[in-house]
Amino acid sequence: MNQIGLAASVCVFALSSVLGGCAIAVPTTESRSGADASAMGCALPSNCVSTVGSSGLPPLRYAGTSAQGLAALQATLATFPEAKVVRTEGLMIESIFTTPAGFKDEVVFIFDAESPRIEFRSRSLLGLFDFGKNRSRMREFSARFEKQVTR
Repeated sequence: MNQIGLAASVCVFALSSVLGGCAIAVPTTESRSGADASAMGCALPSNCVSTVGSSGLPPLRYAGTSAQGLAALQATLATFPEAKVVRTEGLMIESIFTTPAGFKDEVVFIFDAESPRIEFRSRSLLGLFDFGKNRSRMREFSARFEKQVTR
């Protein structure tokens, strides 16, 4: 095999390894039974952002009661046609965002019972990399939420 053929083979192998990694299902490790913000960290920071841990995104803040915060959160979710609420349990809302390419991302919101803030985690349900989609979505979500609470 000549050098060009060897280089092409190496490139194909590397590309298939990277793309193959994108199709790996991400396991769920935390309990899904309660609204515990401590379980909101990211196991894989390459496909997840969170207000808990080192992702660097601030929690959503609102004034008033948790019912007012919930109303603002639901109104903000309604501005995202790709979002579907799949579960509401006490002070927790779980939603699925579907990208135009059909990838599904789970976004969980948990209200802090002690203060007027909402912790969140957005993570890809498939693949090891999200190419910044979760971070950009949650920045946009935070901006829209801020508009809701200042109305």
